[in-house]
Amino acid sequence: MSDDTETNVTVGVETFFEAGDKPCHIFRVMPGVPFEHAYEQVSVLLGYIKHLVREGDMEDDHKFLGAADYLSAFAKAIMDDIEIARNRLH
Repeated sequence: MSDDTETNVTVGVETFFEAGDKPCHIFRVMPGVPFEHAYEQVSVLLGYIKHLVREGDMEDDHKFLGAADYLSAFAKAIMDDIEIARNRLH
């Protein structure tokens, strides 16, 4: 593995999904995930989010919209973690 590949990985600092009376984050992006794999997962998540929002709107189903919101937070955490890692490289 080249040095470039080893440095183009998530740092694992971004969290998402707060819960509890004193909100704490339940999930965290894992460190060491190559950007390419992380971007692939964000792309898949965005496809699911688009579908859930469309179905939620058509069916007036708040469960679909809630799931889309949850997955949006997940996708954003991945993208934010990639951006943090990229900024550390420069």
